[in-house]
Amino acid sequence: MKFFIDTAEINEIRELADTGMVDGVTTNPSLVAKSGRDFKEVIAEICSIVEGPVSAEVAAIETEAMISEGRALAGIAKNVAVKVPLTWDGLRACRTLSSEGTMVNVTLCFSANQALLAAKAGATFISPFIGRLDDIGLIGMELIEEIRIVFDNYDALKTEILAASIRSPAHVKEAAMAGADVSTIPPAVLKSLAQHPLTDKGLTAFLSDWKKTGQTIV
Repeated sequence: MKFFIDTAEINEIRELADTGMVDGVTTNPSLVAKSGRDFKEVIAEICSIVEGPVSAEVAAIETEAMISEGRALAGIAKNVAVKVPLTWDGLRACRTLSSEGTMVNVTLCFSANQALLAAKAGATFISPFIGRLDDIGLIGMELIEEIRIVFDNYDALKTEILAASIRSPAHVKEAAMAGADVSTIPPAVLKSLAQHPLTDKGLTAFLSDWKKTGQTIV
């Protein structure tokens, strides 16, 4: 499974990209607004740091305006994935942009039917929002499982499932088990994937035993 990080904070992106664990980045207007910087400048800088897809979201809600904004965003760098909402206008924009060779991330997906529409519209990625389904008492991960079954039934569907609204390490594990192609993960959650109390306990014991030997390696 590929890991994208869900942030517009340049320092966080640089830090995590240096680990080799980052395959792409997702942003949205809310995340960029927190940075207080120009939207297109932020996207350009992220694209210079990360070789993989960088999702940049349109602000328009009508098809032609989405297409215009999408083309402008795609012109920033070759690894921009234009993010559009899962509406009929968004699907029409997806069809046009994808036919022009632009990567498109269709976002705000909450059903397998929506995911199927996005795939038929040529989406590069479909983004089901797991955490938001959990918030209303549903089991968000079931949506990943349903979309995986649908997509696997048809070889012609090449859209990748991008698990979004990830809230915890458990979400990451469950998305991987359910067959998501990508998880987009907040930096704090990605860092926490390496943590386990037994790892810490074991390391403490090893270091203590090594110290008793009085030896050094170099």
